[in-house]
Amino acid sequence: MDLKLKDKVFIVTGGAKGIGRAIADQLVDEGAIAVILDKDVDTGQELISKIENGGNKASFIETDLCDSNQCEEAIQKTIDTYGQLNGLVNNAGINDGIGLENGSPRGFRESLEKNLSHFYDMAHFCLPHLKDSKGSILNIASKTAVTGQGHTSGYAAAKGGVLALTREWAVELLESGIRVNAVVPAEVMTPLYENWLKTFDNPEAKQKSIEDKVPLGKRMTTPEEIANTAVFLLSEKANHITGQHIFVDGGYTHLDRII
Repeated sequence: MDLKLKDKVFIVTGGAKGIGRAIADQLVDEGAIAVILDKDVDTGQELISKIENGGNKASFIETDLCDSNQCEEAIQKTIDTYGQLNGLVNNAGINDGIGLENGSPRGFRESLEKNLSHFYDMAHFCLPHLKDSKGSILNIASKTAVTGQGHTSGYAAAKGGVLALTREWAVELLESGIRVNAVVPAEVMTPLYENWLKTFDNPEAKQKSIEDKVPLGKRMTTPEEIANTAVFLLSEKANHITGQHIFVDGGYTHLDRII
């Protein structure tokens, strides 16, 4: 299926690794230009070299997303380079384990800053350019917003905010023709997830216990499977889909565990 993304420009936050990287790769495979915003310079530059060596276009902009000025500057650099912006993928975030008992008011607010505030900042600064292109916004959320996880109040609250903002922005931007959707992963093997597994005495056993709870296939979702849905939602093939929370999780969130 031709998603008609050739030469369209998409910003992907946290695009150097994990789900963000898979989305950037898939956009490039469809002929789009991925602009990756991340703090990991080495990994980001390595990805850009890989993309350019394949004959495609992409850019990396070192960005601290917790600094709204840097967010605005990165968007302006994108416009200065390519003259347009067709979509924003708000992806960057980290499950930082800031719980109710084991956290603090300061830690909670910092978690919101790392996992929610930059979603607003990026959308706000991208908006004039997305209006010009009638582009779209895709937010990456988490099943923790729906199920809870325990000991991660900051991350869960932030991802709940992501789901709420997805609906709020979809309503606000109807007249502008800008679609806003969210993809909701559950258990996805990313570098951050691997690091979390390593905190257990028996990572392999822990991974197996999690995979056994995934109804479809008893396995984790791959970053590429998240990316396939994400890129479709960014394309004109999804041009009557807005305000939706799309769960790509092998049935993990909603299907009865008895199965």
